[in-house]
Amino acid sequence: MRVPAEPSAPRGRRRGLLPVAGAVGVGLLTAIQSRVNGGLGAALENGVMAALVSFGSGFVIMVVVVAALPSGRAGMSRLWRGMRARDIPWWILIGGAAGALTTGAQGAVVGVIGTALFTVGVVAGQTLNGLVLDRAGYSPSGVTAVTMPRVAGVALALAAVGVALTGGTLREVPLWMLLLPVLVGAALAWQQATNGRLQRKTASATAATFVNFAGGTLVLGVVAVVQVPAVGVAPFPAEPWLYLGGALGVVYIAMSAALAPRIGVLLLTLGSVFGMLVGSLVLDALWPPAVPPSPWRSAATVLIAGAGVAVTALARRPVR
Repeated sequence: MRVPAEPSAPRGRRRGLLPVAGAVGVGLLTAIQSRVNGGLGAALENGVMAALVSFGSGFVIMVVVVAALPSGRAGMSRLWRGMRARDIPWWILIGGAAGALTTGAQGAVVGVIGTALFTVGVVAGQTLNGLVLDRAGYSPSGVTAVTMPRVAGVALALAAVGVALTGGTLREVPLWMLLLPVLVGAALAWQQATNGRLQRKTASATAATFVNFAGGTLVLGVVAVVQVPAVGVAPFPAEPWLYLGGALGVVYIAMSAALAPRIGVLLLTLGSVFGMLVGSLVLDALWPPAVPPSPWRSAATVLIAGAGVAVTALARRPVR
């Protein structure tokens, strides 16, 4: 007589932790992209042009990917049919505008304030808006109740922001350079939710990523036409790593679109926050910015934000 096998708890836990690990990976790639685009913006002396190079190269990559992969072509076909039938509303197609803001801000301020300080500003906007979007039901995973563990996770992430801003940072950095990353963070949470919704509509993370890069490139191109002749651009640098921002963006935007329907905006946000903080800690140690952060203070922000991710990831997520 065969005894039915019991479900494997460790395997189930691994399946549950794998998307969270993917969210952390999104944050790591975001931090690296911030440093790359910030370096390009500093070299070009123009954040808008750096963002256009980043998004434009990502768009070219996505054109090749969509043309080469049958799944990509199928996803684009479903996208086109959905648009013609008006099953896909226009507002679900404009996530690229938030991406354009993100890359433009990276090019404008990261070279000055560093990846870590930029990241903690993003943390403030992203965690708060992620909680709001999940509760309002904008997340593709549906309405998620505001529970004490989720509030505690957000509070710990914001506490990490507070730690990062101690030690005279506010006196050394212009106020607008601190406020811009907060706006970027709020936009990034909305972008992740919007791309996740588009991924569900098209059943294709490739199509969602393509739309994101097409829209962002269009927005940045229009801005560059107005801004570049007035401000100018320095000669393009020879270092090849400064042109990797688009490729990095392709990877993490596709990952975000695939993960948002599975784990919700808030958990995706907190996981990526932790990844961004760890990445920024390492990057600022290797390439110190004009306003170098305290390594001990940066390490404390990583530990506190990591605790926030753990609290939220291990908590039960009620649907309503």
